Amino acid sequence: MTNSHDIYNDFKNKKISALFWQYALPAVIGTIVNTLYNIIDGIFIGHWIGREALSAAGLILPVMNLAAAIGMLVGIGSASRISIFLGRGEQDKAEKVAGTSFMLTLVLSGITLLSLLYFVDPVLYFVGSSPVNHSYAKEFLQIFLPGSIFLTLTFNYNNMMRASGYPFKAMVTMFISVIANIILAPIFIISLGWGMRGAAFATTLSMFISFIFVMQHFLSKNSNIKLYRRNFKLNFTFIKAILSIGMSPFAMQIAASVVVVFINWQLNHYAPLAKISGDDAIAAYSNANRLITLIIMIVIGINQGMQPIIGYNYGAKNFIRVKATFIYAVKIATVITSLGFILGFFIPDTLVRAFSSEEDLVAISAIALRYTTLAFVFVGFQMVTTSFFQCIGMARISIMLSLSRQILILLPTLYIMPLFFGFNGVWLSSPTADLLASGIAYAVLYWYFKSIKHRHYC
Repeated sequence: MTNSHDIYNDFKNKKISALFWQYALPAVIGTIVNTLYNIIDGIFIGHWIGREALSAAGLILPVMNLAAAIGMLVGIGSASRISIFLGRGEQDKAEKVAGTSFMLTLVLSGITLLSLLYFVDPVLYFVGSSPVNHSYAKEFLQIFLPGSIFLTLTFNYNNMMRASGYPFKAMVTMFISVIANIILAPIFIISLGWGMRGAAFATTLSMFISFIFVMQHFLSKNSNIKLYRRNFKLNFTFIKAILSIGMSPFAMQIAASVVVVFINWQLNHYAPLAKISGDDAIAAYSNANRLITLIIMIVIGINQGMQPIIGYNYGAKNFIRVKATFIYAVKIATVITSLGFILGFFIPDTLVRAFSSEEDLVAISAIALRYTTLAFVFVGFQMVTTSFFQCIGMARISIMLSLSRQILILLPTLYIMPLFFGFNGVWLSSPTADLLASGIAYAVLYWYFKSIKHRHYC
């Protein structure tokens, strides 16, 4: 059994680098493992179902992101509040957040997923489906959407597990899920020949297995934060507290979905000018995006590891440790995104062959990966800065930084760049937005630290 006093004493006194890796390493491994869902599905879909199915997988990404967005809205908001309450020694409030979170997830997920199921055809046409890939996308979503409630709840409580002092267990939760998917995907897709239905069934069953594991932890008497029946209610005080922080990653995820839809539209429009079919262009984007997402998720893992340390010390008014943790996280994240640039720029064709052996599709995918990672070096700083303001409860700034890259910058560049560079302009929009968004993040961060310096916080 983990001793609560030892956990909180570590937050206050343990060396920052050692404490950071204690929480960040399991979180990073967990996010990598979670990303393997998408990569594993891409490998089996690309090699055993075909390029049309790969295109469908790219199309449904914005729809699938909605489930993850709800998990971020409730899960990250709850985890951040729990860390702050624990830092203040308010155990009862932390447990009320955990109970409220369950009911809030059920309500939000139920409304969203039932709506998507009912309007699945119009939704798919809206995101850019064609007669070639529509049936594949619909087949997957009709199975995935009802089961994604387990994905949302697992993401939710996995964050709370980490925030309450169990980073290793949070990592194990994700391992269980992906191992199940690795076992089930070839059975359903290859052995049973179920195609896209098989991919969806494998993903859904894997999520259910990890859901059982994570909920068992919070129902156990050995957990620092326990789920009590009396707390399973919609407490509007805590709902407001959860949503005020969770709105930033939720907005980022929704914005990412909007961007993917707009990218699909632009690819469908400009690809034929380069003598490439829109479906192939979307499949290429899907391949490149899987690998980009892997790097992004590592940085998200770094942010998740940073969150309980900053949240606790901010609640305890230990601002020197808050700043030291942030600076250390920025350094690590920048190393990771720099590695992403090196791999994406110098060996993109080698990487995208994981999803297809068709040379024309490999060539398009490699170009997409090389161009979109051109400014990846700066992405780590921008993401950690956005998460930092979320961790200290400054939700408005965090939301503004989240939206600056995706909506305020990327959408306009997605429209403008292709006017000058044609089809390749769609790919070049991403690094342009990365550069500008990082500049905004630096300016806001400089203002914040300068504004609190005279109060001797840092």
